[in-house]
Amino acid sequence: MIETPSLVDQYCHGVLRTELGLGTFESHLGPAAGPPAPGTTFFDTQTGFAVRRWCPPLLGLEPHCPPARYLARRRELGVLETGRRLLRASGISTYLVDTGEPGDLTGPVEIASAGDADAREIVRLELLAEQVADTSGTVEGLLANLAEAVHGAATTAVAFTSVAGVGRGLAYAPEPPGPGEVRGAAGRWLARRTVGGRLTDPVLLRHLLWIAVATGRPLQLRVGAGDPTGLADFATATSGLGTDLVLLHGYRYHRQTARLTGAFPHVYADLGSVLALTGTRAAALLAEVLEIAPFGKLLFSSGARALPELHVVAASVFRGALGRVLGEWVGDGSWSRTDAQRVAAMIASGNARRVYGLI
Repeated sequence: MIETPSLVDQYCHGVLRTELGLGTFESHLGPAAGPPAPGTTFFDTQTGFAVRRWCPPLLGLEPHCPPARYLARRRELGVLETGRRLLRASGISTYLVDTGEPGDLTGPVEIASAGDADAREIVRLELLAEQVADTSGTVEGLLANLAEAVHGAATTAVAFTSVAGVGRGLAYAPEPPGPGEVRGAAGRWLARRTVGGRLTDPVLLRHLLWIAVATGRPLQLRVGAGDPTGLADFATATSGLGTDLVLLHGYRYHRQTARLTGAFPHVYADLGSVLALTGTRAAALLAEVLEIAPFGKLLFSSGARALPELHVVAASVFRGALGRVLGEWVGDGSWSRTDAQRVAAMIASGNARRVYGLI
């Protein structure tokens, strides 16, 4: 048996503060924001089955109990007690929380208290820029305030993150935009936006990324739906600048993402989507990543949002998958048990503690 130590969840979100009915609960099990098709349920997914396997015993029920019975028990305990029981049983000792998601979600302080753990904030660049724009009336003011806000956030945030990779590959161009480009983009954005308007301009997104790189804080980038090899130019341009890049949401391009970690000393890969979306297939996909990526470049995360159950599932699936893969290699003599335990500790928490400077 390969023992997995306490985990650092290097990318997650808060959990909902409100009681949930069946429809609302299962909407957070699905791969998209919409409801399931009529006559179907998102409990009939790898995530749904995993929740029913791992979470009921933590609330005093039998594994695989019916969803209605599980949710009734959840309501009986209340949202706060349910969250405490689930989070404290996950084995996660540190949460790095992206606070940029909408909704009535707990922040780092609340999730730390509920989970009896440590928690640090990951600042989402787009949201920070939108908040700055709400109080900046001129182009000069916006650009000065953006730089001040990012560098100010770097004094307390453990990392920055950006959703720019989702459908906006131009944001990862291999050089910062010129001053004229930035001023023009800022002027257009201010002219057309209303308070609370979203930032989608690729020039300003690129400008933000390079401000974040200058702070030296790790920068988490979403691979998105496309082939991540397009990030190679950005990785080349940022090499040697002192900022680590952590690639999120690499599945289904986990092999290409793993190759980037081997090609660039400052590039790391998050395992959250590889594990969370594949359920019983997680061990096979994890083995594929371990074929390619240096072991010091892989980081556990849950990627969980809204449901504390998703933290439990991610941690349980990770431990099971890593134990099966490394245990098989120990069993056939390819690895020593000592090396397997050392690598397990690296991926579970050690790599994240090194990258983010956690004590």
